[in-house]
Amino acid sequence: MSSTGTTGTQDNYDYVIIGGGLEGLAIAWGLTSRGESSVLVIERDQLCGGMTGKSSGVVRAHYGTPSVAKMGWKGTQFFHKAPEILGDDCGFRNCGYMVAVGEENVDNLAATIAMQQSLGIDVEFIGGDKARELWPGLHVDDFASIAYEPLGGRGDAPMLGMAFSVVARKQGAKIRQGTTVTGFTRDGAGEDARVTGVTLADGSTVGAGQVILATGAWASQLGDTIGLDIPVRAQRAQLMLIDPGEPLPHVPVLSDLVSLQYLCGEPNGDILCGNSDHQDVHWADPDNYPNKADDDFIEWTIGKLMHRLPDMPNPGLTSTYAGCYDTTPDYNPIMGPSGIDGLFLAVGFSGHGFKIAPAVAEFVADLLLDGDSSDPDIPASDFRLSRFAEGDLTRSLHPYIGAGEMR
Repeated sequence: MSSTGTTGTQDNYDYVIIGGGLEGLAIAWGLTSRGESSVLVIERDQLCGGMTGKSSGVVRAHYGTPSVAKMGWKGTQFFHKAPEILGDDCGFRNCGYMVAVGEENVDNLAATIAMQQSLGIDVEFIGGDKARELWPGLHVDDFASIAYEPLGGRGDAPMLGMAFSVVARKQGAKIRQGTTVTGFTRDGAGEDARVTGVTLADGSTVGAGQVILATGAWASQLGDTIGLDIPVRAQRAQLMLIDPGEPLPHVPVLSDLVSLQYLCGEPNGDILCGNSDHQDVHWADPDNYPNKADDDFIEWTIGKLMHRLPDMPNPGLTSTYAGCYDTTPDYNPIMGPSGIDGLFLAVGFSGHGFKIAPAVAEFVADLLLDGDSSDPDIPASDFRLSRFAEGDLTRSLHPYIGAGEMR
């Protein structure tokens, strides 16, 4: 590798990762942990300064797609060992995770939990009394079935990303911030063309054995520069922080698939309220979208929250904000070759990226270094780009009625 930056000399790396958010930094950590030190991460702004900072930080393995559930379970286990692995707890709090459904989804939840248990995931069914014990004041009368992951909880996405960056640097990776990639360099023409590096905004280039695109909601923009259709769109997601009137005790994350919301206890005692109803999708420009929740969303969310937690003594709205999911047509990631030699994709995480990031690091390193996944429960084919053109989407085996596609 040449990285001296001397005049007339192009920097060259075995791996150039575009995007210094959580997934790009996880991949840098994964590659350097396998002994690959010729790794460069290029970030146009600051590390974790994009959508990583908008993550709700939920840690769970509850997915209806077996491969994603297994990645979530690997992530859950990783967070418990993060201080040992990364030297940082990454803000993880083992508060547990509950998912509750109505009568129409009892069978689907049972089938999903059976699948998860077959993968070794620690999850069990609990009754309403136990749910109220875990979250005092919770209205559970319209819950027909509740599952609980005792090892789930909350973490902090920017903290995790920065921890990955620290260790990746110690293991040899280089990171450039404030550097914009505008396109790709290529050798050859037509189907024989190969990506050989990236072009930067100042006109300079960086050579690469493999370029890894990990730009989240901005993926399609760089794909367009090379004639590659990457089916990733930015979906605006609105969130609210509610002060319940007295500090919330240590409570689990709740995925409420009756009211179609998720609730998390914040470290300061507030409640984070997120939306699990994705039938009315708000597409957005990831560089220009309203960063506060809409008035109708606030009113709608408060109504759902008051139904679920009717005994809050003096609730008040603390703040609102919005982010963007980088969604694919099946709400599952694209991880694998792009179809253009030399360009690898790790995009479209569709809201799942935080909790599966440790498994993404392992999976991508496996594909780049060994050509296939090392875990038979996580087949590479589930995340191939070509599945969309083939009409063979990666879907939940037992999707929940009314709960949209994000499971």
